[in-house]
Amino acid sequence: MNNQPPLEPDNYYHIYNRGINSCKIFEEENDYSKFLELLDKYILPVANIYAFVLMPNHFHLLIRIKDDIIYQFSNADRLNNAVGFEKNKWETIPKPDSVEDLSAFKTPNASKHLSHLFNSYSKYFNTKINRHGTLFERPFKRKLIDSEDYLKQVLIYIHNNPIHHGFCAHQIEYPWSSYLDFTNNKATKLKRNEVIEWFGDLSNFDYCHKNTSNTESLTKYLNL
Repeated sequence: MNNQPPLEPDNYYHIYNRGINSCKIFEEENDYSKFLELLDKYILPVANIYAFVLMPNHFHLLIRIKDDIIYQFSNADRLNNAVGFEKNKWETIPKPDSVEDLSAFKTPNASKHLSHLFNSYSKYFNTKINRHGTLFERPFKRKLIDSEDYLKQVLIYIHNNPIHHGFCAHQIEYPWSSYLDFTNNKATKLKRNEVIEWFGDLSNFDYCHKNTSNTESLTKYLNL
């Protein structure tokens, strides 16, 4: 029975899942890179991404579903196979005030975008290793985040996941986590400034990450 909460606009969610029977879903560097590429393609159009970590047999995302957006192509564009539609059909735009007939446009469904992400990555991974069948557990897991404190706890939990599983001694040592996006000035598609504001400044962001007391409790809560 699926008791997962629906993904609704303007809400924050902790999205997580693992390989079926805890099998590996990432085996080499290209796998991690491919998943992040598909994450940009399918999820950024419908959600802001605040944190992520990719582990060999599972992953975690912290996202907020965008509100007031539509697909950039109208129904007529789709029917007429407009130039660029197939390549960019997942792209969205803010709902324009100047468009009178919004019924000509489709409103994105975040759950479908996540399903496309998982299906697309599964196809890539299965083809690469000549594997068949389901790669991820179904349905994908999600938790509605209903408080600012919980929001910060989940973000810290995500960044501390590699430490909890014994892959490194410090968050900065693990390459497939968004923690690195907050410790340098490189361009990022994450909501870096907004996250830093949650903690006041970068120094307090770092200090809070060193206090890992919430990691075990959240791990037990999520059954991971």
